[in-house]
Amino acid sequence: MRNTRTARRAGAAALGLGLIAGASLLIAPNASGHGYTDSPISRQKLCANKTVPDCGAIQWEPQSVEGLKGFPAAGPADGRICSAGLTQFAELDNPRGGAWPTTRLTSGQNHTFRWQFTANHSTTDFKYYVTKNGWDPTKPLTRASLESQPFLTVAYNGARPPMTFTHQGQLPSGKSGRHLILAVWTINDTANAFYACSDVQF
Repeated sequence: MRNTRTARRAGAAALGLGLIAGASLLIAPNASGHGYTDSPISRQKLCANKTVPDCGAIQWEPQSVEGLKGFPAAGPADGRICSAGLTQFAELDNPRGGAWPTTRLTSGQNHTFRWQFTANHSTTDFKYYVTKNGWDPTKPLTRASLESQPFLTVAYNGARPPMTFTHQGQLPSGKSGRHLILAVWTINDTANAFYACSDVQF
């Protein structure tokens, strides 16, 4: 009888600890952040909108293009930048003969950049790179294709952005024709960043 009572008490204690642990997990902040740009519209969002067909898995999770941070010194390999190096999203690296739909922009003018988040995250900054003049849009994106410095950096100092986040920034000057803008959202408290490629026409 005594052993039975002891077992019941032990079982109740274990159940209580389990409930406490479960509650802790429920109230813990979300440790994963996800997002994409839709102004200028990114390749992943074009796939999610079904504007571009044959996109594979990215059409169901445009927010998940996540790779190592530290670009351009680190991060995804050349030719795999738009997919953040994720093989399941390789369609984003396919230049499609230079035929991705473009957003029309005016070189040197201000633009409202917009991110949509499905899970926001403590953020270091947002950086925007553009391709060099003479870039070949029929080839996958490489570091050598991009200007060496971002044309816009928005520091966020570890804060969490709202679920829809916009900011104004000046577009690069001296650009005309088809180009690609690479947006990099650097996470503050993980080793990762999120990448988004937007095809534009200046």
